[in-house]
Amino acid sequence: MSSRPIRVFGDPILRSPTDPVDPAHPATRALVDDLIDTVQEPGRAGVAANQIGVGLRAFSYNVDSEIGYVLNPVLVSVEGEPETVDEGCLSVPGLSFPRLRYPRATVRGVDLDGKEVVLIGEGLLAQALQHECDHLDGHLYIEGLEPEIKREAMRAIRESEWFSNP
Repeated sequence: MSSRPIRVFGDPILRSPTDPVDPAHPATRALVDDLIDTVQEPGRAGVAANQIGVGLRAFSYNVDSEIGYVLNPVLVSVEGEPETVDEGCLSVPGLSFPRLRYPRATVRGVDLDGKEVVLIGEGLLAQALQHECDHLDGHLYIEGLEPEIKREAMRAIRESEWFSNP
């Protein structure tokens, strides 16, 4: 299929919880292909369907040369003491800020055949699993920033050349 453009901060689809996706629907394979193509561009660890304008519960990931996808993912557990990590987002381009994330995470969903998929991640994969599930729930990573950092982030967003204030 093709790499799709990423929606940026301010687009309402990023703030809307996504709907379950039917793995058997013919359009779902095209969505998965687009998610995989889009996540393979350099510097990308994950892409949620709503980031490419599709309000369905699916994401792709690309961490440590492992590329895959999950349909109808649910973050079922996080483990360990939250750690401060530097986090960015394709929908908030060019910016990154420190925020807390758990060092281990588990996501459960299905593949195109409807078979259960369980992803257990540590480090960057754990961060990506949490980040992408947040997207699918209609939340951007900046919502989890400490208040002072969030104010700094919002100021930086407003000053970004890609940001348009309607």
